[in-house]
Amino acid sequence: GLLGEKYGNIRIPGEVESAEFEMILDAAVEAKLETRIIEEWYCRDENAVPPAYYLRPKSEMLKSYQNTMEPSSNSMNENKWQDISEEIKKIFKTAVKLLYEKGKMKHSQAKRYLSSAIEDELDFALGKQTPAFLKKCVCYIRKIANIERFVKIPEMGKYMDVIHTAGKFLRDPEAHEKLIKLRDEFIPTIVASSNLRVYTSVTHCDMKLGYSQEVENHYIEGLGKQFYEDMIDIIQATVQQNFDTETDLLYDEVLQHSSLCKTYSTFYEYRCEALNIVHKYVLPSKIGHINPLIIYGGPCTGKTLLLAEVAKKAYSWLQEEMGPDSDPVVIIRFLGSTETSIDLKNILQSICEQLAANYRCLVQSYPKKIHDLRDLFINLLNESSFHRPLVIIFDALEQLTDSDDARKLWWLPIHLPRSVRIILSTLPNKHGILQKLRCLIHEEDNYIELTARDKKMCSQVLKHQLLRIKRKTSGQQIYVNEAFSKCTLPMFVNLTFREVKNWRSHKDVDESSLCFTVHESIEQLFWSLESKCGSRLLSRALGYITMSKSGLSEMELEDILALDNSVMYEVSESVRESNPLRIPYVYIARLKEGLQGYLIERQVKNVTLLLWANRHLHLIAQKLYLNNEEDLQEMHTIMAEYFLGVWSGGRRKPFYSNDQYLNSCPDRDSRGLNEEEKHCMDQIAFDRQVPDQPWVFQCNPLEPDIFFINHRKMTELIHHLTRCGRTDDLLYGVIMNFSWLYTMIRIGQFDKALSDIELAYTYSQEKELKFLASTLRSIKFKVVKYPGSLSAELQQRLLPVVSSLPKLRHLLLECDKDGPKYCSIVPLHSSMDVTYSPERLPLSSSCMHVTEILPTFNPSTIIAALENGSISTWDVETRQLLRQITTSPSVIIGMKLTSDERYLVVSTTNNTLLIYDNINSCLLSEMEIKGSKHCGLGGASSFINGFTLSVNHALAWLEASKDVTVIDLLYGWPLYHFHCWYEVTCVQCSPDGVYAFCGQYLNTTTIFHLGSGEKLATVTSEFSGGFVKFLLILDKAQEMVMVDSEGSLSVWNTEEITNPQLTDDFDCRRDDSEVVSIELSEDQSAILICKALSIELLDTHVWKVAEKFRAKHNEHFISAVLSKNGNCIIASMENTSAIFVWRRDTGQCMASLQEISGTIVRLIKSNHHNMLLSLSTSGVLSIWDIDIITAMSNIDKSGKPIQRLVLPARGELIYTLDGSDSVHKWNFSTGYIEAIFKHEGTVENCVLTTSGEIMVTSDDKCSQYVWHTVSGENIFRINGQKISELMITHNDQFVVSLCEQNASRVWRLATGHRVCNILVALQNAFITTANTFVVGMAKNKVLAVSLWTGSITKKFCCDDGASIVDVKLIPDCPDIVVFITSTETVNIWSLTEEVICRRVQLPTNFLKNLEDFEMSPNGKLGIITCGDENINVLDLHSGKLRVVHAPGVVWRQRLSRDGRYLVYICFLNEDDDNGAISSLIVMRLADGKNIGACSLYKTPTFLTLSQRHLNIIIGFDDGSIGTYTVVDRVDAALKIKIATSNSRQIFNNTTQVIRPKCHNYSFKVTADCIWRESTEVFARDSPITVIEPEVSEATPTKKHNYCYEKVCSAIDCRGHSFAADN
Repeated sequence: GLLGEKYGNIRIPGEVESAEFEMILDAAVEAKLETRIIEEWYCRDENAVPPAYYLRPKSEMLKSYQNTMEPSSNSMNENKWQDISEEIKKIFKTAVKLLYEKGKMKHSQAKRYLSSAIEDELDFALGKQTPAFLKKCVCYIRKIANIERFVKIPEMGKYMDVIHTAGKFLRDPEAHEKLIKLRDEFIPTIVASSNLRVYTSVTHCDMKLGYSQEVENHYIEGLGKQFYEDMIDIIQATVQQNFDTETDLLYDEVLQHSSLCKTYSTFYEYRCEALNIVHKYVLPSKIGHINPLIIYGGPCTGKTLLLAEVAKKAYSWLQEEMGPDSDPVVIIRFLGSTETSIDLKNILQSICEQLAANYRCLVQSYPKKIHDLRDLFINLLNESSFHRPLVIIFDALEQLTDSDDARKLWWLPIHLPRSVRIILSTLPNKHGILQKLRCLIHEEDNYIELTARDKKMCSQVLKHQLLRIKRKTSGQQIYVNEAFSKCTLPMFVNLTFREVKNWRSHKDVDESSLCFTVHESIEQLFWSLESKCGSRLLSRALGYITMSKSGLSEMELEDILALDNSVMYEVSESVRESNPLRIPYVYIARLKEGLQGYLIERQVKNVTLLLWANRHLHLIAQKLYLNNEEDLQEMHTIMAEYFLGVWSGGRRKPFYSNDQYLNSCPDRDSRGLNEEEKHCMDQIAFDRQVPDQPWVFQCNPLEPDIFFINHRKMTELIHHLTRCGRTDDLLYGVIMNFSWLYTMIRIGQFDKALSDIELAYTYSQEKELKFLASTLRSIKFKVVKYPGSLSAELQQRLLPVVSSLPKLRHLLLECDKDGPKYCSIVPLHSSMDVTYSPERLPLSSSCMHVTEILPTFNPSTIIAALENGSISTWDVETRQLLRQITTSPSVIIGMKLTSDERYLVVSTTNNTLLIYDNINSCLLSEMEIKGSKHCGLGGASSFINGFTLSVNHALAWLEASKDVTVIDLLYGWPLYHFHCWYEVTCVQCSPDGVYAFCGQYLNTTTIFHLGSGEKLATVTSEFSGGFVKFLLILDKAQEMVMVDSEGSLSVWNTEEITNPQLTDDFDCRRDDSEVVSIELSEDQSAILICKALSIELLDTHVWKVAEKFRAKHNEHFISAVLSKNGNCIIASMENTSAIFVWRRDTGQCMASLQEISGTIVRLIKSNHHNMLLSLSTSGVLSIWDIDIITAMSNIDKSGKPIQRLVLPARGELIYTLDGSDSVHKWNFSTGYIEAIFKHEGTVENCVLTTSGEIMVTSDDKCSQYVWHTVSGENIFRINGQKISELMITHNDQFVVSLCEQNASRVWRLATGHRVCNILVALQNAFITTANTFVVGMAKNKVLAVSLWTGSITKKFCCDDGASIVDVKLIPDCPDIVVFITSTETVNIWSLTEEVICRRVQLPTNFLKNLEDFEMSPNGKLGIITCGDENINVLDLHSGKLRVVHAPGVVWRQRLSRDGRYLVYICFLNEDDDNGAISSLIVMRLADGKNIGACSLYKTPTFLTLSQRHLNIIIGFDDGSIGTYTVVDRVDAALKIKIATSNSRQIFNNTTQVIRPKCHNYSFKVTADCIWRESTEVFARDSPITVIEPEVSEATPTKKHNYCYEKVCSAIDCRGHSFAADN
């Protein structure tokens, strides 16, 4: 409420009772006032009860009002009306005061005429309201100090009531008095009784200008800020109340039906006999069976309203009968009115939940099977009792879907318990429901038919309805009776009442004034509103409400209309001067008022939505306003854009005008200007002020888990996007939107999300969506339990395939952006094996029956020919048969499609070629293939040997024939015969369709011109023993390749087509296996030759065998194909049911995919898509996506379980040891192996310098190697001792090689020379930060050995016979060592002072199974795991032990470098069904909270963390690695790191990541130095000098120099100057 210093004028009454009006008229005459104007403007209406005078419409009275096209007429009328209204107000004011003074009128009567609009409004808004309602109200009072002083200023008339008397301007004392009464009495009394917020402010005026614009602006600014804060407060308070019900689906369902029930019952008019029968049925009875009661009747007979009235009254009926102590339960469902009330399963479940809640029954879980659910429903009915009777009402049974055979009513209990009543309604002839009920319930008393009432009763109802609003029909009743003789449906009576209540007694009414059917009456109602609201606005508003999925809120309707340019244009025509961006609210108010009772409100998820009261209204609105396909598309687009938030946040939407506005200009000569004006208008764009539409509304950004779902967007958006065909928005705005996915899973709508993804797939056919759906299915168990882990789970599974399915990149980027809010683990490189199963289609009972299978342009469509002569076109995904052709009685030999897929050509055993139109599946022509006259055998007996297709021709040849018949496909006749030298074995056409190449016996090929039939050349290979089996035409290089039956190859240059030249030939007859299949790669750079025993790849540039794969012993290849990019070979073996994928570059088998339907007998590759078809022995066809299979082969593996991971302090590399003779060097960003360092024996130890350029390794053959990691060179090698542990000092200068048997050594990395020997065997050793000591443990001692002398400088011995279990250095305190002893004490020992600083005793038997012991960098915390499900955090300062429970048995743990996070892997309990073996978890030590979890689907074998950032690297048992990073939402800086890490797989916009070549580096064969007991012997050709450098003053030799410089340049020289040392 806004209240200032102005009270305002009195209002002109719209209607006055006749007696009162005549009394006022007399008083006005008595006061000597001119009353002509009031008599003119008020007219008597006899239809009012009692009769009354009403104010005539302005449009009727101001005659010039009609001439609206004159621009000045509007303002003239406005001024004229101003004068008339002032005069009418004056008459009423004077006359009423006079009557009041004389006592002829009561105060309350007089007040109606003398109070202003603002008083009425405040009284209406605040007068009789509940305190809860007033909590949501706010009132601003503005006082202006010393306003009377400025009364003379003309502008002040806006701010106070001014009267002009005796030439003076004065403040109106009467109005001021009323204002004070309102402001200082009425409002304070309301405040006293409620929590109404009232703000009073005093404004001080400018001394000269009075209340100036500046003062006004200052006040408005303050008011705006205050209003904003109050709104936020009120919203927050309201929102908090709704939070509990936010995710309660039952509450929402019950609320929707209850709010509908409340609305419908208010429209119930008929006090009919049916209500009494139902009343009697509901009351408890002592005798007889109790069956459900059925109410039936045609459309619009009032069934729904009757049931709503019964539901409303049943409670009170039962309480009156049973006494006030009883507590009846009434449940109502209007079937079909909500999404969940149409299928039986949801209805039964929600009723069971409601019964369980009402009768306080504990149901552990609701059954999944419908029959079990029905049994539960029956059991819950028995919970009702005499004191708590139950009434269940189902309206509109015909709205049930037929799933679960719901319409057969098997679920309906027929014999009810004594205290239960069930009432149903249905249409009499829909789905046979009434007939089914009559079979189940035989007693006629259980049926009530609602029929059309008689005319007399309808007239009575109408009379009552009119009297209720003080109206009647006088002489016009005959037309009403006539209408009722045609139709007496309740809805018709209501519509008639709508029309009649507006009739004045003097209105001309005839037969056409009323309609005679419900349908016509509704249409008339809609048309009558057009004049009030405008035709475009009405049609669009009702259209939007009708097309929405579940109705629209008032606010949404206003916003959507504001986005509709056609509506905005119509509105801006009539109200040009008001806000051009929005629809004035008055239109929405008129619409709601005009359709009151038909457009009803319903509560859905705490939002009030407008929707049609019944299906009839919906159908008529649909017919009238949604019949134009173009409009429909546009409207769905506007609604989709609204819910997507396209125009929110100040984005301006262009406002395109129509020509009407310009064409209506009277001045036709200024046409040029109009064009310009039109151009300007086209450029105009406005901000339509529509709200933003996030998926969730968050109250507090720091608590992302407390949010409200934008249910409206969830419900409507996908519906409109699919209807308007905006697949990109559907893909990226919804399905690939992480927020949407997360929210759906978080609110328990996983299955709904999955069905939405599948719906989007049917619209868009994007294979990314199909993959996403199968991915989600596989992680359902995990993400439903822990929705926060969604981003990490998705990234793990999608990262390997993103190069093949690039549209998933969008979702991965979304996971990066929003995922860390809920889970702090972000997979950087995933090595997860993709789980993939192909689409399968059973074609026949056995593969023997399948003759041919052809892939087509459409990836999911295939054509299959069976030997019985049927050719079927299948959609593999839906397993639907699209088309079928039968060629029987002839049997099919072969079938091919032309490249444009226009013609399907089939060869049969009748020696005919059948040419079909592929699209329409109709036979175009049939051609018989005949042998030539001079054919050796009797031509008739031989079959067609083969045929091939070019662009417009088919070429066919018979067995043992030298002739090829050429057929024109277009006309279906033979053109000519090609005569060859020998019997034809194969024919190939050039890709451009100009030449035909015919291969024959004796390795001969003849070239013909297809256009003219001319023979151009014949060539013969020198291996002329066999016959030409395959011909390949390389049109890019102008080459022809002949492959003979034995696998020999000859290459011919065909630049000069009449004289081909032999350029290369291969004799491949060495292995006696024949060629099975041959394939030319897409870029024609390679030829794949698959033989039974081997697969060969030929490089066509140099014509050499590039790669060769041999089959294992007793194995044979059936078929092999290349992937699209040619990086992989996919093959199948004889008698196996697997498809094998080999990497071309490494020859590694990357995947073997099992085909569950049986042994594979054939592989067919699609030329158009990266698809592979496989046929199994059982006649099942599988379609494999090669892209996904290729993606699987993109993961590098070393092939053995990874035993150790070594990371340099700087740089993006990882080195792995896997128990083999190699160290693998991996690129951290791409996850590819970059280099392999080969050793002589099994590698046991590996250390790196800080920069990672020098690597020192040792193997089990007693050798040590120093490698340069960039060049891969093994710089030198030391032999002679088996090393148990290698260490490098922190300054990268010295290496410590610990041995268990012999003396350990410290040696200089640059030269290989010994510094000293260490004579004790140390375990768990490490070098202190200052590079002074090697600290380690030996049985019952902790020893610190000097690095320079090798002597023991410090030691600690356990006195009580205890031994040392583990020892650790504290990174931040270089001289402090922590160790655990077998007596279960943790000791902190200072090296410098050689004393125990602190000792902490652990509980008994604590260290029985010590797995892992970690120290925080500051030495404050120790983390201990003991092989169980607990993590023990020991505070070493206070000695307290905190136990943190893990979700499984802890396998490994690691503390981050900064000590803030603990990363651990635990093995899960067996009940997980999604294949996860273990889980990676990150815990924040500050609060002990798990901030991220991620499933691991392979067995982990090693875990390590990088020093910089917080990257986690895990080695797996298949030799692959996975890298992850931790992005705690507390660390914004780290978050940015991911966003900018452009090396991740996602960001490479190339579809295929280019794999770097993997380098293989080998070790030095001879050692440069051999260690003996106490000396080193350097080899003669060693790059290290033999002379001891300490003695020698000589200059080093060149060899020495080379090695020395190489190592020096690689070592990061810190602290020590190398030259000086040397």
